[in-house]
Amino acid sequence: MDHLPAALMPPPVALYIHVPFCISICPYCDFVVYAGREARGERSRLTAFLAALHVELDLRADLLAAQNAGQPRPPLRSVYLGGGTPSLLSAPQVTDLLDHVARRYGLAADAEVTIEVNPGPADRGDLRGYRAAGVGRVSIGVQSLQASELRTLGRRHSAADVAATVDLARAAAFDSVSIDLLYDIPGQTLETWSATLHMALGLAVDHVSAYALALDDPAAEGLTGILGDHRPVRAGARAWRDRVRPGQDEDRAAEMYELASDRLEGAGLAGYELSNWARAGHEGRHNLVYWQREPYAGLGPGAHAFDGAGRRTWTAASLADYLGVLTPAHRVAASLPVGGGELIDDSTAVAEAAILGLRLRQGIPVELARHPGVSAGLAWGMSHGLLERVVTRVRLTPRGRLLADEVFARLLPAGATASRREAAA
Repeated sequence: MDHLPAALMPPPVALYIHVPFCISICPYCDFVVYAGREARGERSRLTAFLAALHVELDLRADLLAAQNAGQPRPPLRSVYLGGGTPSLLSAPQVTDLLDHVARRYGLAADAEVTIEVNPGPADRGDLRGYRAAGVGRVSIGVQSLQASELRTLGRRHSAADVAATVDLARAAAFDSVSIDLLYDIPGQTLETWSATLHMALGLAVDHVSAYALALDDPAAEGLTGILGDHRPVRAGARAWRDRVRPGQDEDRAAEMYELASDRLEGAGLAGYELSNWARAGHEGRHNLVYWQREPYAGLGPGAHAFDGAGRRTWTAASLADYLGVLTPAHRVAASLPVGGGELIDDSTAVAEAAILGLRLRQGIPVELARHPGVSAGLAWGMSHGLLERVVTRVRLTPRGRLLADEVFARLLPAGATASRREAAA
């Protein structure tokens, strides 16, 4: 994974900022996270990280400006503060960060600005302050509304905490309130999942994301190491995954997905993407940039960037290395952190466009479906009732949404494998 020069990246339309701190780390989490004393208290590295983040922002903006000297650049349409737990930041820290982004990148007047928050009272942050800072969308990491499942997942909040956080977000007048849910949790049943959906709908949020719990091994997938964008799974978390993985069930997960889709659609949240449902006008615009393969930039350990065509880069996960090069001692000049990259050949780019496009309810244009690189795989999907043509587009059928991975596997070029880096957020 050789580092690819950031100067070759075209102007992004979206910016992802990774805040790699949590009070504690959930055993299923694969994101770049540092917890405990590194996240809060006298030995916290949060302040040092923010200083480095502002330096990285300037360095990457300088490269972008040099590349596009004399040429107008469109302002960002989206900024996403993800993590980790970005709600460990204070409102003034978020204000300073967004002001810096606006100065160096430009920020559209109607830009979508999102912050992820944990619903526990110790880490939900200052919602009113974030709103005043210019954040318009809040994404709450709920995962489950059942006490036993929250314990299984190592979550620190309760269903009452979730309801309180939603109420606070509404009182702060956020434009959109979103929640994240997980299904196929070990020990979860259709009945408990149904209860979680009922309670979630009772919160009257604008957007729901629901994903099957994935217990992968980033090291086995080659995502760790000096230039990797993931940290190795801790020994305790690995043991937990080995213990609970037999409690997952693909058939039950499919039933849970169907139940979620039916309930959410019936309540007026349209399924605009395989795992995302929203009220009209509340679709997540930042993630749509990923699914539509538009160019985006990333800041922070483990963050990704993409040029909208064939070049993807990422920053290494090591916080120590990140701080060391961006805020070096002894007056050494700051430099960009190391990372990795990959060049996407034309055939893989076509397959990615088809796979990511089919995740969306609208599907892909017929012209893309006729491309020689994907036409045979799509024909297979058509013949098995997993795809359908609707006027000038091809999309997954309801059954196809359940078996989407079967379709996607047939669209990849020979020898290629699906990458979790396709949509890094």
